[in-house]
Amino acid sequence: MNATLAELLIGVIGVMLLLAVVSVGVLLYHRHRSAAREHRLHEDLHEQRQDIERREHRISEREERLDSEQRHLDERTHQLADAEAALEARKAELLDIEADRRAVLESVAGLTAEDARAELMVAVESEARRSAALLARDIERLATDEAEKNAKKVLATTIQRLAAEQTSESVVAAVHLPSDDMKGRVIGREGRNIRSFEQITGVNVVIDDTPETVLLSCFDPVRREVARVTLEELVADGRIHPTRIEEVHARCLQEVERMCVRAGEEAAFEMGITDLHPELVATMGRLRYRTSYGQNVLKHLVESGHAAGLLADEIGLDRTTCVRGAFLHDIGKALTHEAEGSHALVGADLARRYGESDDVVHAIEAHHNEVEPRTVEAVITQAADAISGGRPGARRESLEAYVQRLHKLEELAAAKDGVERVFAMQAGRDVRVMVKPDVVDDIGAQVLARDLAKQFEEELTYPGQIKVTVIRESRATEVAR
Repeated sequence: MNATLAELLIGVIGVMLLLAVVSVGVLLYHRHRSAAREHRLHEDLHEQRQDIERREHRISEREERLDSEQRHLDERTHQLADAEAALEARKAELLDIEADRRAVLESVAGLTAEDARAELMVAVESEARRSAALLARDIERLATDEAEKNAKKVLATTIQRLAAEQTSESVVAAVHLPSDDMKGRVIGREGRNIRSFEQITGVNVVIDDTPETVLLSCFDPVRREVARVTLEELVADGRIHPTRIEEVHARCLQEVERMCVRAGEEAAFEMGITDLHPELVATMGRLRYRTSYGQNVLKHLVESGHAAGLLADEIGLDRTTCVRGAFLHDIGKALTHEAEGSHALVGADLARRYGESDDVVHAIEAHHNEVEPRTVEAVITQAADAISGGRPGARRESLEAYVQRLHKLEELAAAKDGVERVFAMQAGRDVRVMVKPDVVDDIGAQVLARDLAKQFEEELTYPGQIKVTVIRESRATEVAR
């Protein structure tokens, strides 16, 4: 039993020794970790102190630089004050010289300044009265000579007051990009985005060397407008991928359809037509994006309606029928890419389908003599169509002539010495000329702008006016280290 107790004591002592060893090991481990943590804290504190010292050094350098600049500014202020005082002294000296000169003139002429001024005003007044009398006589003679011509221009004036803004005929729409880097995002990896865009929208995307511009080509103007709005929203948002393209296109399609309906309703309201079938209203609105020989079709129909109303009033016809027939006569142009046949016959079938009267349907189908006109209202529709399409300024230059004019503008400007780049903008109404600053100075830039404007006037024919802007830019570049 004593042996067993001895063994038990030995075991207890061994366990206690083991616990003591473990406790010592744990204590040493914690001390080691505490020392390492304290070492890292010292290092972080040392780095922070060094950073603070560097910042204080930079702040002191900036303060010294600001003090230097303040001293320089004070010196300039004193110099300007001295120059201003000298200028005031010079001004007082010139006033004294002017007073002496006036006194000498008065003594030589024998007149005071007030007497000379009074005589001069009498002479000027007499000459002005004589010139006014001659001008009044010339105006009266011209008014008499122009009376007959003015009478003949009454109808032309009535037509021209209906003039509306026109756009050039085109099958492409340009979308501006914030930078050329966006072209790569439009194309996507291995052309994934551009293929999805073309499949979803049904338009062709043309990406060429034109800076910051993408062209959309499609024969359907409404589809092209939907694609344009879609691409503009995608570019503005920045997220371009097939799923996003489909979502934005669906939303933009609904928005353009709403815009078409609203445009048709506004045009019908302007014509005073309130009972037009909703399908006809929506179809009319689609013509907002259709042009014919540079003339917007919806504006042409509104203009034709006004002209038909004036003609009907003059000859005593039913104004409502004449206006309605002229307003709807080109509605078939909205469906020519969907239905076979001429736009006159397609439009007549559409109007007949949605309950328009026989006189209105006949005016639509006969406005191009594909069906012989049988009513006076049909003839009025033809006349209104011709008045709107044939008046001065209604139909502008073709797309080919328009492009040639832009090329000619850029060629004329690029031929000048010192010109680096030329951009014809805003349909040729604004020409931006970039010049080399080391070749053309500020005075030379003004002379170049005036010479180009004069050359455009002499050598080109264009509507409206062209603004020439010469840009001379100097750049200084340094590297902060």
